[in-house]
Amino acid sequence: MLRSLCFAILLAASPALVSAQVDAGARVQLDTTVGAIMVPVTASGQAVEHPAAEGPVDIITPHITDSRHLEYPTFTAPFYGEIELPQWAPIHIGSYAIDMSPTKHVVFMLAAALMASLLLISAASASKTQHAAKGRTSGFANGIEAMALYLRNEVVLPNVGHHGEGYVPFALTLFFFILCCNLLGMIPYGSTATGNISVTATLAIITAIVVEVAGIRANGIGYLSTIFYWNKDLPIVMRVIMFVVMTPVEMVGKISKPFALLIRLFANMTAGHILLLALIGLIFAFKSWAVVGIPLAMATAISILELFVAFLQAFIFTLLACVFIGQIRESHH
Repeated sequence: MLRSLCFAILLAASPALVSAQVDAGARVQLDTTVGAIMVPVTASGQAVEHPAAEGPVDIITPHITDSRHLEYPTFTAPFYGEIELPQWAPIHIGSYAIDMSPTKHVVFMLAAALMASLLLISAASASKTQHAAKGRTSGFANGIEAMALYLRNEVVLPNVGHHGEGYVPFALTLFFFILCCNLLGMIPYGSTATGNISVTATLAIITAIVVEVAGIRANGIGYLSTIFYWNKDLPIVMRVIMFVVMTPVEMVGKISKPFALLIRLFANMTAGHILLLALIGLIFAFKSWAVVGIPLAMATAISILELFVAFLQAFIFTLLACVFIGQIRESHH
């Protein structure tokens, strides 16, 4: 509710509060997609507030788009300023130049990793202390322990199969990291790193590597049967035919699984913000304060749904990762 109210007030009030005077010395870039004027931070890297600009101010799409600056709240239109992130010299490998400079999504991923680490370490420490003192956990530590135990007992072990304890840390890391990334994108001036397809692709690739390594460890030479279809129960002629037909299908299946992971997470985390932008945009489409209540109520409902989706998508990603690991570990049966 708070986020929706902030978005509605800022979007609706900014055209009336913002003057048309722009500092002649500033370099102005017009974003025709959202109708906003954005002024970069000074070359010295100092945080500066935006000069006055004409038109509505975009404060929603920065939640899902990457950039080389961070936004912070201000009390003057357009109600946010920018802090330029450092830019490092690219690393040259042959004819390729790799830019390792941090971006907004990198910063929020680091923040999510730090948040997840502090969350789990503090909960584990509190749980150990409380168990030693009174034989049970309570409060915050109890809630985190309940989530971890549920994921272990109901998600990881039933899907991964026998001797699946070794995959519990990986699954918990996936869940809490993705959850923290999703939640950081819901706070004002935050950013959803999982709304970046490069981030979700990296998570999917890491998961795919874990899945394939799990298959190799469980099946040994039998792992090749997950790539090359060779059914020993068929006659030799049909065996060869099915090998030719089904082997490409098996290979496509290996590619489609991580692709499904990355698209599902990316699309769901992006869609909520786009829908929120569309609903708040109705205020400008009707050009009347009389309709503010309806888009605001709908945006509030979407924000509540987004909170649920943040947990749901972290859970689904973790669940599917465990299912894929279990499938390849049991493929020799």
